[in-house]
Amino acid sequence: DVQLVESGGGLVQPGGSLRLSCAVSGVTVSTNWVCWVRQAPGKGLEWVSCINRGTTTYYVDSVKGRFTISKENAKNTAYLQMNSLKSEDTAVYYCVSPWDYWGQGTQVTVSS
Repeated sequence: DVQLVESGGGLVQPGGSLRLSCAVSGVTVSTNWVCWVRQAPGKGLEWVSCINRGTTTYYVDSVKGRFTISKENAKNTAYLQMNSLKSEDTAVYYCVSPWDYWGQGTQVTVSS
């Protein structure tokens, strides 16, 4: 079975940072894409970032320069480093092995 388990969400003040982790089993991050998708309260799903089988990364414009996606092949884990967080980043963040397998999500709340 494929499983993706997110962790690292929480409450942070505007301008703060969080690092989300995605522990993956059943697929190998070194040979598969991994993406992050978020859903803000009352809104639809929004693609945030992907990393391909190598190290090429992709970001939605609204997070470019603030978020960094990465992966650690030895741990079969992906990460999303989020800096300079804004209130509009508040959402449930999902780790995805595109696009068939999704984690359960982790809540990120940016508020003072």
